[in-house]
Amino acid sequence: MRHGDKIKNLGRTASHRAALLSNLTCQLIEHKRIITTLAKAKSLRVYAEPLITRSKNDNMHNRRVVFSYLQDKEAIKELFGTIGDKVASRPGGYTRIIKLPRRMGDAADMAMIELVDFNEIYKKDAKEGAKKTRRSRRAGTATKKAETTAPAAAPVAEAPVVDETPATDTTPEAPAAEGTEENNA
Repeated sequence: MRHGDKIKNLGRTASHRAALLSNLTCQLIEHKRIITTLAKAKSLRVYAEPLITRSKNDNMHNRRVVFSYLQDKEAIKELFGTIGDKVASRPGGYTRIIKLPRRMGDAADMAMIELVDFNEIYKKDAKEGAKKTRRSRRAGTATKKAETTAPAAAPVAEAPVVDETPATDTTPEAPAAEGTEENNA
């Protein structure tokens, strides 16, 4: 029985598990997105997010605490530099786990874990339009009625399109050969 046993052992000893999670975290920091098994991704999230939270406050104590977990100077520089600046305003939830198809060899559940602020695909959608939320239908009709009753603004004239190609053909013509009909006439 495993009553109250909340740690996911991943079939490893404590030292092996610590090394595995440290290496996965360093790779996540370096590449911003990694593909691993679903169980490892879920354990990695629990391991990495407190370290990312520490990177929001860049001081010597936090750097030393994070270094005791990761043991990688390049990962520490990246974490406290680029990543710390991007996640400074985010209150938590720095990673996203996306399930992938099962692995062919052993049918293990696979997942991609990525840093949320470094995914350009989702950021483009957020910039183009406002975030849609679920609202009642009644609220939507009230705004539509307000739009239809408001007077329309004067249309803005568009600037004319100017064709930038030259009006005359500037390519040199080849001289006619001596034996052609044009020269003989």
